[in-house]
Amino acid sequence: MANISAIINSIRNIMRQDRGISGDAQRLEQLGWMLFLKIMDDKDQELEIIKDDYESVIPEKFQWRNWAANPEGITGDELLNFIDSSQGLFATLRQLQNAKFPKRAAIVREVFEGTHNYMKSGYEMRKVINKLNEIDFNNSKDKHIFGTIYESILQELRDAGNKGEYYTPRAITQLMTQMTDPQLGEKVLDPAAGTGGFLTAAIDHIRANYVKTVEDEHILQQSITGWELKPVAYVLGLTNLILHGIDVPNYIYKDSLKTEYNSIGRKDQVDVILANPPFGASIAEGVETNFPKNYRTKESADLFVILMLKLLKPNGRAAIVLPDGSITGDGVKMRIRKKLLTECNLHTIIRLPQSTFFPATVSTNLLFFEKGSPTKEIWYYEHRLPEGQKSYSKTKPIRFEEFTPLIEWWNNRKETEVAWKVKVEDLKDWDLDIKNPNTKVEEIEFSTKEILEKLQNSFNKMNVLFEQIKKELR
Repeated sequence: MANISAIINSIRNIMRQDRGISGDAQRLEQLGWMLFLKIMDDKDQELEIIKDDYESVIPEKFQWRNWAANPEGITGDELLNFIDSSQGLFATLRQLQNAKFPKRAAIVREVFEGTHNYMKSGYEMRKVINKLNEIDFNNSKDKHIFGTIYESILQELRDAGNKGEYYTPRAITQLMTQMTDPQLGEKVLDPAAGTGGFLTAAIDHIRANYVKTVEDEHILQQSITGWELKPVAYVLGLTNLILHGIDVPNYIYKDSLKTEYNSIGRKDQVDVILANPPFGASIAEGVETNFPKNYRTKESADLFVILMLKLLKPNGRAAIVLPDGSITGDGVKMRIRKKLLTECNLHTIIRLPQSTFFPATVSTNLLFFEKGSPTKEIWYYEHRLPEGQKSYSKTKPIRFEEFTPLIEWWNNRKETEVAWKVKVEDLKDWDLDIKNPNTKVEEIEFSTKEILEKLQNSFNKMNVLFEQIKKELR
């Protein structure tokens, strides 16, 4: 497998040499449509082999294989004209129609209606294209490369001051999917889908455990839905689902929180929700008025909880990521937790180390619940860092293998030094921030550097709280 991070770094450096690209947002949008076209063509070639009646919706002239795949292909002004002219690639794909495969054509059209070619040097663009061609998406042993790409993107966006988005490590998406166990025929939704990590985990899980026939695969194709608002994440997520064999992804470019709350009916509800909703992110002006008065807030994660409760069918299952700030607090936060606990059986909360979403230092939790009956008791499980490891990092991220004891405990639960049970009637103000009662208090010595880092983390958390308070007071 190619070194994806190294290739993305090379592309970043090449694009910085192009005078047409100004800043991260334009560079990332540029990368998004190019990845989409390459992977679309890779999958088209695969489908042309396995399906007798399949033909690409993209005109032959504009198929990646015919203008981009050859490293000695068109470059310079000729390449720019091919992309930007009135009869060029963008103009053609923005008007794309295909009577045989209209939905697939509509996906291509939507991607190109919402993106632009910013590059002004056809020579630099050829370098980027050749770098992308080093990635063989069809033959890669690990198709989950979008996590690597998007993680790099998000780190840059966070450095530029864009808050609220945190790449979900693959180990987390895999665990949440396995424990929720989406099955063939069940509708699966991620209303904050990002690059599609949860949805591709669900696709892999269902294929591995339940898909046995061509008809089963057809059912799976109709079962997966994602909603995403950020343009770059949307294009990458759409591309990721195509890479994972979803021919016409039901991946919608929308602000989930603008979904008309009162109009959500049984036909709109789903069997399974897997999500890591953005927290601490800004929301559209006035969007909170879309929700019942008792639950109006400017905290995005809290609004997503209310939305997801509405979107779940009776007996539907969900696994979601929430920060500590959403499982404690009074006022509207308390009312949202009460609604969750009285309408659903919140059976499990997994408490994660603060560095799980590195480089963010946010204390997070995995909540597992089923809609239809109130919660009577909650099992807590504290996932600890591997022995001898002080934190997760870019070189030492959380690994799925670490969850082996948790998975073994899941179906044979008993209280241990990392697992404990709490009755709902023992909760004060529906507060779910229950610490491990079995933790031994030990004296720990820290170096001066570690003390300063902890102080900085505390200041950062205080700043986040101040911002949330200011939003509530506006």
